[in-house]
Amino acid sequence: MIAQKPTFEAIEPTFGHSFTYQKFDEQKLNKNYVWHYHPEIELVYVNGGSGKRQIGSHVSYYTNGELILIGSNLPHCGLTDRLTGNTSETVIQMKLDFLGNDFFNIPEMKKIQTLFQTANAGITFSGATKRKIGEKMEVLEYQSDFQRLLSILNILNELSISTEFRLLNAEGFSLETDVKDNDRINIVFNHVKNNFKEEITLEEIANMVSMTIPSFCRYFKKITNKTFIQFVNEYRLVHASKLLAEKPLSITEVCFECGFNNFSHFNKSFKAFTGQNPSEYRNQLKTVLT
Repeated sequence: MIAQKPTFEAIEPTFGHSFTYQKFDEQKLNKNYVWHYHPEIELVYVNGGSGKRQIGSHVSYYTNGELILIGSNLPHCGLTDRLTGNTSETVIQMKLDFLGNDFFNIPEMKKIQTLFQTANAGITFSGATKRKIGEKMEVLEYQSDFQRLLSILNILNELSISTEFRLLNAEGFSLETDVKDNDRINIVFNHVKNNFKEEITLEEIANMVSMTIPSFCRYFKKITNKTFIQFVNEYRLVHASKLLAEKPLSITEVCFECGFNNFSHFNKSFKAFTGQNPSEYRNQLKTVLT
């Protein structure tokens, strides 16, 4: 299998617009599932449903929709597919200078400028912020171009003062500063994405990027602040979270379906990752959903 690099996505606003606004639903699906990046900052609201976040070296599972801000050139996968179960998905994309080179340097825009810098780690919003901003993003569909622009500024301002957020790559992720020169990490991420259910050895992955095992381990830790083994295990555990929530599989079946070949190791790893053992996690989720 040839490992894919993340696709560079060229985003062109329609003529006469400084930003891109798109809304997807069951009639018009967002088919951008691949690992990709672009210089535009991206704000995505997923109305309902559940799925995976893969932003930089962070992988996690979301339920009950998502509101996420993705920084410039931060590689990511699409948040929805035909199995997500969401009502709709609203996407706003804009260059950092979409209102001119100096607009965000004025004092009134200082907090938004800080928000854009923080978004280089990827930011997920929760609670009232997610609900309120999600509604504002969906209303954009019915607004004039000028109203949309004012609404987007208002949305960015509200996000910049919200306390209901979490950084996804809080430990740092250096790929976004030099995307085109980091083909190695892209090969690694895509190989894990496509093969996490199988055993992936350090020797195999180091060979794929033409490095020795020690130099690969140092390189991967420098980029992601995680060991390669930790990254693969996290990917498997996120997939386990999704299966426990959505599939009528036994916990043993989930363990082996995610690439773990030792049940006690799976149980221990899952508890360390989520704070609960798999059966507690599944039971709590049932309570929340009902």
